[in-house]
Amino acid sequence: MSKKILIIEDNRDLVHLLQGHLRDLAFQVETAFDGISGFAKADSHNYDLIILDLMLPGLDGMEICRRLRRKSSYVPILMLTAKSSEMDRVVGLEIGADDYLTKPFSIRELLARVKAILRRIEGLTNGAKVDMPDVIRAGDLVIDPEKRSVTLEGKSLNLTAKEFDLLLYFARNPGNVCTRSQLLDRVWGYGYHGYEHTVNSHINRLRAKIEKDPTHPTYILTVWGVGYKFAEMEIPKE
Repeated sequence: MSKKILIIEDNRDLVHLLQGHLRDLAFQVETAFDGISGFAKADSHNYDLIILDLMLPGLDGMEICRRLRRKSSYVPILMLTAKSSEMDRVVGLEIGADDYLTKPFSIRELLARVKAILRRIEGLTNGAKVDMPDVIRAGDLVIDPEKRSVTLEGKSLNLTAKEFDLLLYFARNPGNVCTRSQLLDRVWGYGYHGYEHTVNSHINRLRAKIEKDPTHPTYILTVWGVGYKFAEMEIPKE
């Protein structure tokens, strides 16, 4: 079955151009030209990817991204914007965009990004089919990959999609030291330099949720001058 893509973009000429190229690659494509109708479609239908403009009438792309990341189901988001400042890129990635493309861009580059995101998600899904049955226990933490849920001392934690992915990656690789660039590549799915601070932000927020004292963490440890690692403790699997 072909992948289903939603384009939320107010530039109709650009939408029609993207729509044609994506359909040439056998993708199913739906479109929305404003934020309110775009979010309504994204919220009520299942898509394999959303191409989301940042500046939209009615509801901007940042708010759409925030709302989608509050949902339990995960859909990858490729964010488009005319803004090129580093802060805009970082904010977009921190609230949950999977990739970021600044206008003007080449169609070839966008298509390459789309394919890369879908390959990564497919790879994670295929790998998850093998790993899903294993519930991971680490100290007072219980991580259920199938339900995408985490409990601490029996109490459910409210993690964002990326926080969950980051914690799951750490828990599956206890003791392995990862640089920020490696975490970007393995959890976010891209290896761009310059986004390392988004890793720091996610780890700080994750520590605030799972650590009794985030200033003295026992789960996610800092390896000074290198990166981070998950503490080596007994991690039985059900």
